[in-house]
Amino acid sequence: MFHHSSKLQYEVRVDNPDPQFAKYLQQAIGGVEGEIRVAMQYMFQAMGARGDAKYRDMLMMTATEELSHIEFLGHAVALNLEGAPLTVQEEATRDPVVKAIMGGANPRHILSSGLSAMPVNSNGVPFDMSHIYATGNIAADMMANAMAESGGRVLASRLYNMTDDAGMKDMLSFLIARDTYHQQQWLAVIEELGGWEKALPVPNSTPEEHEAMEHSYYFLNTSLDEPTPEGRWTSGPSLDGRSEFSVRDEVKPEGQKPDLGKARPHSATQVEQQ
Repeated sequence: MFHHSSKLQYEVRVDNPDPQFAKYLQQAIGGVEGEIRVAMQYMFQAMGARGDAKYRDMLMMTATEELSHIEFLGHAVALNLEGAPLTVQEEATRDPVVKAIMGGANPRHILSSGLSAMPVNSNGVPFDMSHIYATGNIAADMMANAMAESGGRVLASRLYNMTDDAGMKDMLSFLIARDTYHQQQWLAVIEELGGWEKALPVPNSTPEEHEAMEHSYYFLNTSLDEPTPEGRWTSGPSLDGRSEFSVRDEVKPEGQKPDLGKARPHSATQVEQQ
């Protein structure tokens, strides 16, 4: 069940409408880094959450906040489209808004949505839900969520640098701030569950006898002409505390040469294959 306030979560102000920037803002709504993605991801994670109910509640509350972000970003898109030309006669005026339309704004903002936002990315491609990650494993989901918020903060930072509009910068500064918190929110869950040592490997419930552990902790250098890039991942204790990191500099294939043999009759292959 959801409730709705008529007021936006954060004030949206556009001082100088820019239809081209409206197109860019669509990425924050319907792009893979956008708010539709995280709202649906957190919601489906919540609906599949098992264990302590507080994690389900936290996920659903955050999903609802992300729906609020879709709402005010949609309003921002519409405000940036104010004054966009609707007729050939208007296009002939050559005002700055027209130049923005001609310079790469989304024509579907005129043709399909009546100067308002759509559930699409900046290229006009609809969001298809293929980037919703909800595994039912809380550690895997938290890592996916931290990555999603990192991508969202990268996008918001780039959008901030693409506009000179004070109102849009103010709105984007709010989104950047919320992404800062949400990144840490999801990682804090892992810390609360015992930190990386207890969370890793994901899932931590897989019995060790199901894992060929002699292959679990070495870095494999597959380059023919570059040395191993030394780092935290090549030596010292593993992050899960189960072993030590090491390096294998020589690739020694352990499998067989793949050979499928002859083709089956009636498989529409050449006679020479059968």
